[in-house]
Amino acid sequence: MECFYCKGNMKKGTTTYVVNRKGYHLVLDQVPAYVCGQCGEASFEADGVEMIQDIVRDLDMKSEKLVMHAY
Repeated sequence: MECFYCKGNMKKGTTTYVVNRKGYHLVLDQVPAYVCGQCGEASFEADGVEMIQDIVRDLDMKSEKLVMHAY
């Protein structure tokens, strides 16, 4: 697999995924990804993206409920 940015070689590995949203910050370590050996850019497979989106969607709802509960 070729890196979209630098055209380097991508290998299966893991990376850290960080989400900074209004109300919370999420850091997921050891997320499976293809990682460029040249520039470090990460690319995720569709199922991994779906899982991350599910986590973020769930946290969005729960953090919104928490904020609403505070008032």
